[in-house]
Parts: sequence; C-alpha cells; structure tokens
Amino acid sequence: MKEVIETNKYVELTYKVIDQATGQVLTLVEFPLGYVHGVTSVLSPQVMSELENRSAGDVIEVPIDCNDIYGPRDESLVITDHVNNVPKEYREVGTAILMENDNGQTKTFLVTRVDSRSVTIDGNNPLCGRRVVFRLEVLTVRDATEEEIALGGKVEVGPDIAAGPSIHEIMN
Repeated sequence: MKEVIETNKYVELTYKVIDQATGQVLTLVEFPLGYVHGVTSVLSPQVMSELENRSAGDVIEVPIDCNDIYGPRDESLVITDHVNNVPKEYREVGTAILMENDNGQTKTFLVTRVDSRSVTIDGNNPLCGRRVVFRLEVLTVRDATEEEIALGGKVEVGPDIAAGPSIHEIMN
C-alpha cells in the first residue's frame, strides 16, 4: 500500500507555477523541495490542503487566484523615476531593492522596466492580480524521523571534517 501525505510524513515534490491566461511558466522548481507535512508550510494553504492523501507519483494541478493570497494589485506601489536618479546597481530588470519607510517598515521592490530615460520598480508581489495553476509532482512520501519532525525537513549530513586536514595544516 502506498504511503499518503498526512501529518508527520516527509514529502519531496517538484512544481511549476503557470499563468492561466498566457500558459507561461512563471516559476519552475526542478530540484526536489522537501518538507514535513503538517509541520512546515512551504506553499500556500490551499496547495498544502490539496496535497493531503496524495502519494508518490501523483501529479496534481491546483488553480489559485493570487488576489486571495497577496491581495489586489496596488498601483501606488509602482514607481517610475528618471534613470539618473537611480543608482547604477538598481538599473537591471529583476533586481530586488529593499526599501524602508519613515516608520522603519521594509518592503521589497523589483525593478520591472529599464530604458534610456527611466527605471520602474514595483512593490507588488509578481503574482499579484494573476490566476495561476500550481502543477505539482509528488516524488517521495515516507514517515519522517523525529529529527526531521523537529526541524520541519530533511536532515542533511555535513562533511566529515575530522577525516581531512585542518585549515591550519593546509595553509602552512
């Protein structure tokens, strides 16, 4: 009998996020994402709920209205300025800029447009205002170890540093 996703199961999956309107793949996670179900929430609650009772080998599609997660798009968070007013390191599309207001609150803005005269940054989540489909492939479902449950994911074993020479030995 196949193991199913439920609380305290270790799960590995890959997924892609597809824009429903264009069919464009917005996010692609090919390297398996591992977590302990019911302990760690790695995706939206709606996606996590849809994973319940699924097994390794299952492929599911979960439609999401991103307004439910991120709220409606706020055009006041889109700012365009003259290129000369923007530091050179912020003049590339995709660059993240952490900004702080007078109250000390921070928000990440992304550079979304650059031309010879202006730079546009956007503080909205890139999925804001979109309807997407999460297409997930479940790769692994097994009982999580107590250590994985405590940490919320797979326990990675580091290198055996006692087996090799010390940094001091290498440097001298």
